[in-house]
Amino acid sequence: MRWQLNRLALAITSMVALAFLVPLIYATGKIAHDRAMSDARQQAAAIVAALAVDVDPQLLNNAVASTVAGGAGRLAVHLPGIDPVGTSHVGGTEVDQAAQYRRAVVADAPGGLAYLQPSVLSDGRSAVIEVYVPDDEMRRGVWAAWLALGALAVVLVAGSVLMADRLGSKIVRATRELAGSSRRLGGGDLTVRIQPSGPVELRDAALAFNSMATDLRRLLDNERELAADLSHRLRTPLTALRLDADSMPPGPIAERMRQACDMLDEELEAIIAGARLGVEARGSEESDLVEVLADRLAFWSALAEDQQRPWEVVGGHVPVPVPVPRSELILAVDSLLGNVFAHTPEGVAFRVTVSPAGLLVDDAGPGIADPESAVQRGVSGAGSTGLGLDIVRRVASAAGGQMEIGRGPLGGARIGMVLTPPADPVPVPSAPGRRRRGRTL
Repeated sequence: MRWQLNRLALAITSMVALAFLVPLIYATGKIAHDRAMSDARQQAAAIVAALAVDVDPQLLNNAVASTVAGGAGRLAVHLPGIDPVGTSHVGGTEVDQAAQYRRAVVADAPGGLAYLQPSVLSDGRSAVIEVYVPDDEMRRGVWAAWLALGALAVVLVAGSVLMADRLGSKIVRATRELAGSSRRLGGGDLTVRIQPSGPVELRDAALAFNSMATDLRRLLDNERELAADLSHRLRTPLTALRLDADSMPPGPIAERMRQACDMLDEELEAIIAGARLGVEARGSEESDLVEVLADRLAFWSALAEDQQRPWEVVGGHVPVPVPVPRSELILAVDSLLGNVFAHTPEGVAFRVTVSPAGLLVDDAGPGIADPESAVQRGVSGAGSTGLGLDIVRRVASAAGGQMEIGRGPLGGARIGMVLTPPADPVPVPSAPGRRRRGRTL
């Protein structure tokens, strides 16, 4: 935009400068020519006065020599019947015509022009005064005037382009700031605001952007508060479940029920706390994928034991920080693990692989026939709404990665969050990380 404005200013001012320069160049040449001819007429008038006093050739010669043109050898007096007094540059034909018609004549001469001024003597005869004007005299000062005009035009054009560049820089700077802030807002930074600058239209756009960002932040905060309120309302049925679990006779089932109620209570508390965090705090949250996976496997492993499912974990020796809230990461991990239990028969094995490259869940089930439709809300088939995998995809995207779905090494489905592409394929372990009843995968 800035370059286009400069080009536009350059084109306009150049055309304006040319529109004035061309007539001025012609006018300066014409002025120089007229000035030289005016000087020639003045020189001729001085000799006319001398002819009115006396026509003696000796006196006329002194009069011619006393003039500027005569001293430079550019003036002559043509008297009837005698040779010219002074230096002549034209032939007799032009002189005879001037004497015959008794009017001033400008005749061509070698290297310039000759101004011929007739004068009537006291005896009625005509004398002709010749003033030679060389080309250099007619162009005296023209080149200097042209250079001055050219320099003035360059200064005017450069000044207009510089001014357009300064004005354009303000517009471009304000536009770039608006574009950059829009990208930051699209990237999730709801705290970004713009200091209005530039033309009125861009200042209005900046104010509208700030208003939009404020409204968007308020809407998201209201949505988070609504989610926190809904999560809080779940405490009532959870309390009833806890009372039922406490009333059950002691045993493994009652213990699992109480553990499930405790875990669900903790998760609700985490969801409520995370939902009520401000936008700035939520934007800087970071969770450990390994820690979240360990917590969730404590729940899912009990169900796997009930369903006689062999399972193992590969990796998890180092923390894997993920720039998403813990509550959202829990939803993604539960969606990945719950997908195995929801879409494979009991007894089907599964493997969980966790590393800085991401989290992968492989199973030995029938696999996914159509991976593309599996991640579409409401159309995934097999009795599923597709919301779980959509959560996985959203969390993976928020963490700067992507969701992977396909066929895994166990023969079934492989679904996971790929955070960073691994340098080498993850090797299948020779010894199981975790197993059930000694059965390996």
